[in-house]
Amino acid sequence: MKRRVWWLLAIGVVLALALAACGGGGAAEPTASDGAAETTGETAEEPAAEEPAAEEPAAEEPAAEEPAAEGEKMIIKLAENPWSASMINANVARILLEEELGYPVEIVTIDENAQWASLATGDLHASLEVWPSGHAENVAQYIDEQGVVENGGPLGPVGKIGWYIPSYMVARNPALATYEGFADPAAAAEFATAETGDLGQFLAGDPSWVQYDADIITNLGLLLQVVNAGSEQAILAALDSAYSREEAILFYFWTPHSIHAKYDLTEVALPAYSDECYAAADSGGVACDYPGDELFKIFWGGLAEAAPDAYTLLKNMNYATEAQIAMVAAVELDGKTADEAAREWLAANEAVWQSWLPAE
Repeated sequence: MKRRVWWLLAIGVVLALALAACGGGGAAEPTASDGAAETTGETAEEPAAEEPAAEEPAAEEPAAEEPAAEGEKMIIKLAENPWSASMINANVARILLEEELGYPVEIVTIDENAQWASLATGDLHASLEVWPSGHAENVAQYIDEQGVVENGGPLGPVGKIGWYIPSYMVARNPALATYEGFADPAAAAEFATAETGDLGQFLAGDPSWVQYDADIITNLGLLLQVVNAGSEQAILAALDSAYSREEAILFYFWTPHSIHAKYDLTEVALPAYSDECYAAADSGGVACDYPGDELFKIFWGGLAEAAPDAYTLLKNMNYATEAQIAMVAAVELDGKTADEAAREWLAANEAVWQSWLPAE
């Protein structure tokens, strides 16, 4: 009996322990509650997960500004070659592009040969005064063959490069009115300098200019030597100095230009220009005069599509030889800047430039 009682007590203890164990399982739920607290903690971290970063498109408003950026006009880059008329042409165009059409404009100083490659790639957009006699190869390569540069049509002025001397030299020796006078040693010696010795000096300009004078001198057997002054301004300074003392000077120059109003000059007659003569230019065979040049414009091939209104204005830009001479004179003789000379002409000729603007 005692054994049975003891056995019953043992079973009771086991049952009590089992019930206690079940109760302990229920008490473990705060762990689940701990898990909920972790979730809450993660919620607290949700700024990272909360992905208003995902809403960043709204905060990312530069993208919303893109249409305005796209609406901005491109910078038009105009070539300026190293002579006064080119500088003036570029300023006339710049003022109208900026103030009438709202384009930002950059004027890029560059020589007349290097500009072709820059126009081909779109690094430049327009050059407004090309002298065709010196650019047959560039026209053939970039316009006719590759089609990456466009002929922008005539600028208006007709130019002519030539050899010039003061007219007082012709008055002293009429033979100097033609190239044959410079085959005479005594006549050529009048133009000699310490640099040229017994030969007469032929004063050329910027070495980047298209010039055939050394070939002409050699092929015609003249007693002259080419010396580069370095720039238009240097030629003008040398002319002014010689003219003031009525000294001998023979130099490369051109028309249209204001010097023809300031000085009494004679163009030295060379053998007449011919296409056959210039066909030998590449081999050094030029032995004739420079041709008359109808000055023209050249554009980057993509300009019409990229900036159609700017293209239309530049394509239409055209003025008379006399207009260009007047602006050059304002710079060279009156000491005005290219911007001032351009603005004066524009103010006095509104009917002319209004016709260049694109139709509204």
